[in-house]
Amino acid sequence: MGNAKKTAKSVGIIMFFTLTGKFLGFLRDILIARKFGSGDMTDTYFIALDATVVFMGLVGAALNTTLIPILSEIEAKYSKEKKINYLNNVFHAVFFLSIIFSLIGWIFSPQIIGIFAKGFEGEKLQLAVKLHRIGLPIAFFSVATYIFTGYLENNENFGIPAATSFPFNFVHIVFLVFLSQKYGIEGLMVASVLAALSQVLIQIPSARKLGYRYEYVFDMKDKYLRKALVLTIPVLIGSAINEINAIVDKTLASDLVKGSISALTYASRIKGTVLGVFVLAIAKVIFPILSRESNKNNKEYLVKVIIYSINVILIITVPATIGLIVLSEPLIRIFLERGAFDSTATLMTSQALVFYSFGIVGIAIKIMLSRVYYSLQDTKTPMINGIIAVIINIIMNLILVGPLKHKGLALATSISDILTSLVFIYGLKKRINAIKIKDSAICLIKTTVASIIMGVVVYFTYGGLSFYIEKRIIPATSTLTFIRDIIVLAIPVAIGGIIYFGFCYLFKVKEINLILDNAKERLNRD
Repeated sequence: MGNAKKTAKSVGIIMFFTLTGKFLGFLRDILIARKFGSGDMTDTYFIALDATVVFMGLVGAALNTTLIPILSEIEAKYSKEKKINYLNNVFHAVFFLSIIFSLIGWIFSPQIIGIFAKGFEGEKLQLAVKLHRIGLPIAFFSVATYIFTGYLENNENFGIPAATSFPFNFVHIVFLVFLSQKYGIEGLMVASVLAALSQVLIQIPSARKLGYRYEYVFDMKDKYLRKALVLTIPVLIGSAINEINAIVDKTLASDLVKGSISALTYASRIKGTVLGVFVLAIAKVIFPILSRESNKNNKEYLVKVIIYSINVILIITVPATIGLIVLSEPLIRIFLERGAFDSTATLMTSQALVFYSFGIVGIAIKIMLSRVYYSLQDTKTPMINGIIAVIINIIMNLILVGPLKHKGLALATSISDILTSLVFIYGLKKRINAIKIKDSAICLIKTTVASIIMGVVVYFTYGGLSFYIEKRIIPATSTLTFIRDIIVLAIPVAIGGIIYFGFCYLFKVKEINLILDNAKERLNRD
């Protein structure tokens, strides 16, 4: 690939900050679980938070997708000053939209909560409404974050946008450690508002260094603002459709036993860690490469980039799927089971994680291929795919929620992701005749076999090591239990990683060999 070093560096920066941010987010979730458990309070908080951010968050994400190319076009045709004026215009347009959204949200808060959690009633509904109204400012701050992110990434600054999770999680952690006992779940929502504001504030100094200056510009007739609207609508619809799956899951879960929503939320976030750290980082950096080669009509190189990207994602997500299935229970128990988060919550969350894990490969491929379709200036296909995903998810939810409860909701999402990823692949193969999925199919088979071998070894290693260390070295009653559990978990994971990459090398997975060759070359050079 052209400019491979720069691409790899950008991916590395995003992955580092994302991984660190996910760790802090995981610590935040541990503290939430410890302080508030997995029951009515956390159910209402998560529902209220979703109801607050879902719409404007989608607007911000869709706007961020279209903002970068428009900023580049304005700077190329006019000047940097014109680009900054447009940015301020977008900022004020979004601010106006946020005010309208907040007023509607405040007035119709009970009805909005009813849509997200139809099973809430009485005091639980009242608390959810209160938390929703407290959290309404998050809507504007989240969109403002996306706007500044678009400006910084347009200027090839990937570090600061990727680091916004640092202050976001830090604010939550400080509240949970020092103030949660006094201010309770309402205080947690206030902390969420301040955390969202911190994401905006951390980006302003870097934006100013790159020339941004605030001015009052509000022109709804601006042609580029209208162009952004036209480009954003299909992306917004597609993103909204994808979010419906999660909303449907939580709505149905609100009728199940308490803690079901929280179990799905915690499990989904762990799954999101894998996707956020690796898959999204790759997709974000590969996207401009795909767009450039598509515009050049260089189909041969475009196909190579697509196949390479899919194979790299398979190499990451297939073992992650097996690993999460095998280690779901100890993973949840070690990191979440403390305080109000009891063994029942651990069981429910680990069960949800297992069934969510089945769909990791599917959703990862969908994320990657959606960028391919966007690079081909096709926003219709991802939107249609999203509609199909919702239909499949709803059907499978209704079939599985009865016998499997919250586990069925997680499994329905996975089935939807797998089937729609296959639809994506089929459509892309028809769109680009040169694409041959044989290489990716072979890569999938090889990584699956290597992952299964890894999973078997990890399962028995963890079981044997756990039994031996608890009986012979550090008993369950010891104050060093947490350290013991971390060691017992880390050793099988390390062994599993070595075995997996070893078998991938033996199976001659080309991308693994390429990584190892690059590593050898770097070591020799050093």
